[in-house]
Amino acid sequence: MKAVTQDRYGAPEVLRIEEREPPTPGDNDVLVRVRAAGVDAGVWHVTAGKPYLLRLIGFGLRAPKQKTPGRDVAGLVAEVGKNVTRFKPGDEVFGTTLEGSFAEFVRTSEDRLALKPATISFEQAAAVPVSGSAALHALRDAGRLRAGERVLVLGAGGGVGSFAVQIAVALGATVTGVCSASKVDFVRTLGAQRVIDYDWEDFTDDGERYHLIVDTAGHNSLSRLRGVLVRYGTLVIVGGEGGGWLLGGFGRSLRAPLVSAFASQRLIGLISEEDQPALETLRDMLADGSITPAIDRVFPLEKAAEAIEYLHAGSPRGKVVVTV
Repeated sequence: MKAVTQDRYGAPEVLRIEEREPPTPGDNDVLVRVRAAGVDAGVWHVTAGKPYLLRLIGFGLRAPKQKTPGRDVAGLVAEVGKNVTRFKPGDEVFGTTLEGSFAEFVRTSEDRLALKPATISFEQAAAVPVSGSAALHALRDAGRLRAGERVLVLGAGGGVGSFAVQIAVALGATVTGVCSASKVDFVRTLGAQRVIDYDWEDFTDDGERYHLIVDTAGHNSLSRLRGVLVRYGTLVIVGGEGGGWLLGGFGRSLRAPLVSAFASQRLIGLISEEDQPALETLRDMLADGSITPAIDRVFPLEKAAEAIEYLHAGSPRGKVVVTV
C-alpha cells in the first residue's frame, strides 16, 4: 500500500510517499480501506515537532514515533478481528486511528469507529472525528452548555470552531462567532446569530457577557477572556496556537486551572478524546442534519504536505481533507 511517511521533524516537505505492507488486524482490531483522512492542527504540530512540549510528553524526542501523520479516517471496513462485533467487511465507517491515517489502509480498534451516515460523503465524514469531538466535549461536557445560554466562539471559521458554532446552535444556545473578514459570511451560514470581524471590532467593547466561551484561536489572555464572562461562566480553551518554542499556545491551558482555583469562573484547558459515545452522538447529529461538515479544500494523498501547509497558513473555511 501507499502511505505518507516522515523520519524526522520539520516542515511538511519532510513527508514522502512510500510503499509498505498493509497492517494486519489483531483480534480486537478493524482494518479500514481509507477513502479520506482529515487534516487538523495537531497534524502540523506532530509533523513539525513543535512546540517541544509534544516531544517531551511522548511523541518522540528526536524523531516522531508515529511515522505516518493523521488521525481522522473514513473508509470501508476491509477486515475485522475475531473479537470485533460491531462491524463487518464492507461497512462504511469513520473515526480515528493511533497509527496514522494518511495511507491506503489503517488499523484501529472498534471503539474508535462509528458507522458513517449514508447522507454524507467519505470526505465529509473524515472531517468530523477530531474537530467535531473537541467541539462537542468543549460545549456539552466541559462547558455544561444549557439551552438559552450565550456562547462566544473564537476562531469560529476554523475546523473546531465551525463545528462548535453548529453544535451550540443545535443545543439551543445563542451564538456569537469571532473570525476574520473573509469568513464572516461563512460563519453566518453555520447558524451564528452574530458574527464579529476581529479586524474591525473588539469583542470586549460592546458590554456583552457570555455564559460560555470556546476559544480555538489562542491569541487572547486569560484576563481578557474572563472580562467578557458572566460571574459564574466557563472558558474552555481548545488547542494552543502561537506562543514560544517550548509550550507554544498551550501555556494558557496549563495556567487556566490555577487561575480557576481562585475565581468564581471555571477556566478549562480541554484535553479531548474521540471516544465512541462522542462519535455516535456526532453520527446522529450528522444524520439528522444538525451539523454539516464544512470542507474548504480536498487534496490527494500525494499532496498531503501541501494540505498540511495550507491548513497551517490559517485561511481555510472549515476543514481540509486528504483523499485516498
